[in-house]
Amino acid sequence: MDKALKSAGRDNPERAGHTDGVLKNEYSRGRLSLHRPSRDENALRGHGKSSEGRGFSKKGRFSDKASRPGRAPYAKSDRENGKASRRYIHHTGFSAFQNRLVMSILRDVLCEDKLLDRAYAYWFSKVKIDPVEQGFIIRNINAMFQRLSFYAYAAGLKRPSDFQNHPGRLLFTYCEYMHWTLPEITGEENFDRQGIKKRIGEAQNDPLLNQGCPLWLDEIGKKELGDKWESERKALSESPRRFIRTNTLKTTRDNLASVLSDEGVVTRSVSGVKTALEVTSNSALFRTKAFREGLFEQQDAGSQLIPEFLDPKEGERVIDACAGAGGKTLEIAALMQGKGTVIAMDTEEWKLEDLKKRARRAGAFNIETRVIESSKTAKRLYAQADRVLIDAPCSGTGIVRRIPDTKWRDGAEKIRQIRYTQEEILERYAMMARVGGIVVYSTCSILPSENEGQIKKFLEKHGDEFSLIEDRRLMPSEGTDGFYMAKLERVADLKAFAKAEDNHSEKASDTSAKSPDQDEKTAIQE
Repeated sequence: MDKALKSAGRDNPERAGHTDGVLKNEYSRGRLSLHRPSRDENALRGHGKSSEGRGFSKKGRFSDKASRPGRAPYAKSDRENGKASRRYIHHTGFSAFQNRLVMSILRDVLCEDKLLDRAYAYWFSKVKIDPVEQGFIIRNINAMFQRLSFYAYAAGLKRPSDFQNHPGRLLFTYCEYMHWTLPEITGEENFDRQGIKKRIGEAQNDPLLNQGCPLWLDEIGKKELGDKWESERKALSESPRRFIRTNTLKTTRDNLASVLSDEGVVTRSVSGVKTALEVTSNSALFRTKAFREGLFEQQDAGSQLIPEFLDPKEGERVIDACAGAGGKTLEIAALMQGKGTVIAMDTEEWKLEDLKKRARRAGAFNIETRVIESSKTAKRLYAQADRVLIDAPCSGTGIVRRIPDTKWRDGAEKIRQIRYTQEEILERYAMMARVGGIVVYSTCSILPSENEGQIKKFLEKHGDEFSLIEDRRLMPSEGTDGFYMAKLERVADLKAFAKAEDNHSEKASDTSAKSPDQDEKTAIQE
């Protein structure tokens, strides 16, 4: 998060046009230090009763009876979500309770260095609120992190310690920008509230601040994408669209759209992606009957094209070498109509356990899971697969708008480490394909060094064994997240060939060694 604010680029002399709110070089001096919440902060986190009568009960559940007297139960469908939105989402901004919850999440990420997704998971497991209200909070917190440098500049946050000591200023500035009711923040006597509007205007005139682009990302984007980077940087600053994938093991896209419509979820078909629907309504997707019955999974439209690019066939043996929680694994199983075998591999066992649950819901019963415990796991599958998907770990530059906090954590150094990992993984897992088999290497990065560059290196080393059939790049400016995919065919097995040559040489050597004895036996017989 330290590079977050360095990334605004205000420490760059060439870009330093303002003295107020300059992001100084302290941001480049290591990670933000952590601090533990004080008693006052714990009070803000909702421990005990709040001023609205809303707080944790003895059982750890959140009580909202006093703050919502006489209110009806939460909406069960999106047709009622309009009422739920009016009921629980303030048109003038966050309620007092929501302000406390937002502050708790901000502290977890900015002060305790937690991942944003984990902070969401923790607090929404503690605080039981309506999905519409939850979605409202998530969208707005994501918007803060999407342009963290913008709001930091406008709030006058200059040093890493400012984020630890004054996260309330960030929330206050966001509400000011949104023209919402301003929250009450304590202990901020020295906060320059009057200068916020002026600093917002200054930040809006700075492309990097206005688009929430860290300096390191801008530099590497320009270096690798050249003139194309500006349009991609703009696209990455926009809110991501919401897509789902039709589970063709159970339904069709048209039928799914109809079923969801009956549940109040508005969707539209996505051109060029035959399983994708875009969700255009503010809907609690995971509360729908369609989701519980396994009719769909939430998955970006671009991501859905990768298993399709792999083109698995019924009855084949397919390996998903970096399966994670299995979004692409499930799609592969559906493309195979449940016939054949899909082996899902990952280093994290908990992810594979999650995949098993999702597979049961989806009706995908041809999936096997294997934890990667060592290099032997891949060696045991040497040359045994008809198709191998290597969805390699990457910088995530193509999906950064979905995980906006990561761009303020990561940097050029991490990308250098990732490139080495990608090279090693491609080298090891591609060999699981048989001769004549297909390997697809994919990433959710838009950087050529992680994509075309890795394929070029691999073919320079293994050009006698593999050939490139085709590759494809999807960019955020096209409307989906950013992805890369390359399809290789294994044309030879040099290891097997070398082994056969060695065996042939050994046999020839044995024959040569035995020939004098044979001549001697022949002479005796004569």
